[in-house]
Amino acid sequence: MRTPQNLHQHELLGLECKVAKSVCKAYVGLSGMVVDETKNTLVLQTESGEKTLPKRECRFTFLLGRRKAAIDGARLAFRSEDRTKKSK
Repeated sequence: MRTPQNLHQHELLGLECKVAKSVCKAYVGLSGMVVDETKNTLVLQTESGEKTLPKRECRFTFLLGRRKAAIDGARLAFRSEDRTKKSK
């Protein structure tokens, strides 16, 4: 079960996401659904199309049902399959 405490160990695809902070001010406030992920990026489907965001340069807020989880992108900067294996 995904919780704010263990989100960094789970799959992110399909989650609603918003950029809370970023080195690049143009990314702040972008929101959408996570549709793809690489080791260093998240791809969000926004109202204006797909946006590729660097993980290490952003702080994200994810919607988990009625709860929100804020996480630094540096904690996510692994391939998703490697990140989920670390939880075991």
